[in-house]
Amino acid sequence: MQAISRDAITSLGWFVHDNLSALGRFTVFMGAVFERLIRHPFRCLRWGQFAGPLVTVGVQSVVVVSITGAFIGMILSLETYAQFEVLGQAQRLGGVINIAVTKQIGPVLAAVMIAGRVGGALAAELGTMRITEQLDAMEAMDADPLRILVAPRVVACVIMAPILTVFSDALGSLGCWFITVKVFGVSNSDYWFYTADLLETWQPITGLIKAAVFGLAIGLISCYMGFICTQGAAGVGRAATNAFVYSFLAIIAINLVLADFLNSLWIMIYGVDRSILG
Repeated sequence: MQAISRDAITSLGWFVHDNLSALGRFTVFMGAVFERLIRHPFRCLRWGQFAGPLVTVGVQSVVVVSITGAFIGMILSLETYAQFEVLGQAQRLGGVINIAVTKQIGPVLAAVMIAGRVGGALAAELGTMRITEQLDAMEAMDADPLRILVAPRVVACVIMAPILTVFSDALGSLGCWFITVKVFGVSNSDYWFYTADLLETWQPITGLIKAAVFGLAIGLISCYMGFICTQGAAGVGRAATNAFVYSFLAIIAINLVLADFLNSLWIMIYGVDRSILG
């Protein structure tokens, strides 16, 4: 019995040690990327090496993010209309859903789609370069892979995540409008009036701030997983999978922290708790 307890404690200790070591290595990697962006921003963001990631992260993700946002808006309308109708508040449905979409659902969905579509691809691309020793060759030729490969991809994720969130929000609102107005027959003027009345500037700004932070986390985690990729096809697949899984966990955790922080910031600035609107 004592031997089993000793083995369990030892296993737990090694588990904690390994995870803390991994967190430390990721922190060092993140610091190195930030150091290059701060010291040499123009060298990191040369258009020739920056345009590709912008297209990959942003342009090629617009369709899937927009479709996802539209269906989410329609689903929320279908699921909640009956409850609002019973309360006699069906005309307010659009405003309430649009608050939820712009502040929470839009940024999170856009980030998850980026993590799934782009994060895995970034990890696989850099992982392939790692196992084929292309990254080692760059370092041998005194070419910095963090500056040339990682920094542009991270910044592209930070820039394009809020832009994609705008598409997700817009299509989510239109999807909600279609079901609420065209299917359930709520007045078009009431839909937009209560949307404008309930939705304040703070909610979309909150969503865009979250999206930028989500993009930063996705870019850093995905590139790091590619950099530490182990040998073989299985290693590349594992890197791509881990990039999505850890990015998703980071999105959820960051959303929780930012939701509390931004609500507290609202109260501090305006002195009134209007966070119940979103």
